[in-house]
Amino acid sequence: MALTTIDPTSALVVIDLQKGIVPPRKDVPVAPVVQRAAQLATAFRRRGLPVVLVNVTGRAPGRTDSGRSGGGGVAFPPEWSDLVDELDVQPTDHLITKRRRSAFHDTGLDTLLRDLGVTQVVLAGISTSSGVESTARAAYDYGYHVVLATDAMSDSDTDAHRNSIERIFPKTGETATTAEITDMVEGAR
Repeated sequence: MALTTIDPTSALVVIDLQKGIVPPRKDVPVAPVVQRAAQLATAFRRRGLPVVLVNVTGRAPGRTDSGRSGGGGVAFPPEWSDLVDELDVQPTDHLITKRRRSAFHDTGLDTLLRDLGVTQVVLAGISTSSGVESTARAAYDYGYHVVLATDAMSDSDTDAHRNSIERIFPKTGETATTAEITDMVEGAR
């Protein structure tokens, strides 16, 4: 479903745009994603709307078919979970650290958003089919109006990215481009 409105109490939630995940890669077009997420953050800040920047420092302990397991024993290099400089973190931004795919799982994100009176979340980040999709599903389950900035997200698996955007996201919220969202945010004055 196309974007219909930006709630007066909307928040931007940016998922996993951190130095350990966003290095220059040939397989994932990350530079445009970071640039668009930064544009969204700037628009939300100008409007006085909350910006929530999420990083990840672990993973779920269960085994998977992909062979990756064990969140507790994984040691990441220094600065791995630092947010990318392009996001230009501001003192008014809210920082959430997650250890699972969803930014809502055991993080206090729902409490933060409710305390701020937020009714709508705009999501951007990496990876579309993992962190972004998990967060979108949880946001929908918690009763938020969900907006997905489809050109401000990416995934190393293009089929999974396309599946999330074309099949999953229309069931959990509204989809729009960064320009469409920014125009509505800036027009909501």
